[in-house]
Amino acid sequence: MLKINNLYIPKISILIIGIDFLLLLIAFFGGVHLRLAEGHDFTFTLFSDSFYEACIFIIAMLFSMAAMGMYLPETQRDFNTTLFRLMPSVALCFGLMTLIFYIFPDTYLGRGALFFVMILSFAGILLARAILYKGVSTDIFRPRTIVLGIGKNAKELINQNGKLPAHHQPKIIGFVPFQGEERHVPTSLIISGKDSLLKLASQYKAEEIIIAPQERRGGYFPIQELLECKMHGIRVMDIATFFERENGHIRMDSLYPSWFVFGGGFDQSLLRSIIKRTFDLLASLTLLVITLPIMLIAALFILIEDGFPIFYRQERVGKTGETFMVLKFRSMKKNAEKDNSPQWAATNDPRITRVGNIIRKLRIDELPQIVNVLKNEMSFVGPRPERPYFVNMLNAQVPYYNVRHSVKPGITGWAQVRFPYGSSVEDAIEKLQYDLYYVKNHSLFLDAVIIILTVEVVLMGKGSR
Repeated sequence: MLKINNLYIPKISILIIGIDFLLLLIAFFGGVHLRLAEGHDFTFTLFSDSFYEACIFIIAMLFSMAAMGMYLPETQRDFNTTLFRLMPSVALCFGLMTLIFYIFPDTYLGRGALFFVMILSFAGILLARAILYKGVSTDIFRPRTIVLGIGKNAKELINQNGKLPAHHQPKIIGFVPFQGEERHVPTSLIISGKDSLLKLASQYKAEEIIIAPQERRGGYFPIQELLECKMHGIRVMDIATFFERENGHIRMDSLYPSWFVFGGGFDQSLLRSIIKRTFDLLASLTLLVITLPIMLIAALFILIEDGFPIFYRQERVGKTGETFMVLKFRSMKKNAEKDNSPQWAATNDPRITRVGNIIRKLRIDELPQIVNVLKNEMSFVGPRPERPYFVNMLNAQVPYYNVRHSVKPGITGWAQVRFPYGSSVEDAIEKLQYDLYYVKNHSLFLDAVIIILTVEVVLMGKGSR
């Protein structure tokens, strides 16, 4: 994994993006050269028209593939999934390029040139992925790992391997026991702890050590040995950081208060706030301009099916626990909670209208929250705002739940693009793990990644509410 602006990026994803960039550049040259007869003046120099045209195409195509989830860990190493996602990626890119040509006519390549560029891009990327999936061993992406501990936390690392793509799984060499710790891992995986950790790491060529004790208080803790390992270039991390790195969420059962106090992240500086607010305004105004016709059509259909009101206002909890009225298109029947008893929204909820079902799937019902962003009650990206009734209930049941209110809620968020639809307390706890990850690591880069993944959620019909 590489850490870019507090976001962990798998090395194989960086490799694939780099290969795709080069292939798209070659496809652009090849496609344009094949259609020089159209009279396109093609002279590629730095900052020439052709340079800008190439950059526009490459950015549009990379964005389209990212929006279709082609760089997600779970979609890599599988050729059929790549083919299934590459076809709509090319279609989306073609649509984006057509829109760009309409807005900026000077960038127009010509229909023939664009067609050849798209065909070469499709064939090149598909061929490269097939070669990569068959020709590159997964072991080169799997760090050799020693685990410090043999208890329940250590056992979770074995279970974790089955949930990750093969090239994202650590290659666990063995487990070093703490004195007196109850064993929960196979005896065959326990390695002798008589030598120092540095000698064991050298002997087994370990690249990282994961600290996973069952109990952190009392007993011997080899801090000096771990420091020696770190000074010799061996990565040392605790189990909470491991889960954060591999899963993109923070495991609730591996947290302890000092992790929040001494861990990195949780940037709430003035500069970060200014950057965040500027991004919110630009993104919201852009979305408003793009989606205004869609919102007008949605409002009309809501009116035709179920009459007024078109909008729905509901009290939600925002930053620092302050409440505000969130604005949404009404997707449920009138008086859906006439008994005044709040209920979790669920998949196939009978209270949802036919139009409501469509606008919920496409996330159109959330678009009026642009107004909440412009009023500075919400951010464009952040944890989804919850109702006070559920917040009070979850605060009483779930440790650290209130941490999610240290940032403004958002129209979309990390939990919404990484976790399926939630409709219970258990689901809320699962989603909190992603919300805590966002609160800890939020940045402009992560916000951009979430927006791209939100496009995938809308187009592919995945994610949460």
